[in-house]
Amino acid sequence: MLTKTALIPYHLSVTLISEVQIITILLISTFFFLILLILGIKKSYKLRKENDRLNEISALNDDESDKAYKDFTDGHLYE
Repeated sequence: MLTKTALIPYHLSVTLISEVQIITILLISTFFFLILLILGIKKSYKLRKENDRLNEISALNDDESDKAYKDFTDGHLYE
């Protein structure tokens, strides 16, 4: 008597990856990319904060460079 599994060829009845393994792989991949996304957002926030700080410093330096030139050679010994 032939059973139902005997009618299916052997190479079709053997699965290399089960559904549980697929779900596990997908969960691990999702978790990995979620961590990368969180680290990227954190790094972007830090870089934006640093950029704002440098822009403020640059604005202060521009204000100092716009001042009128003061001749500092008046007290020079060699004239």
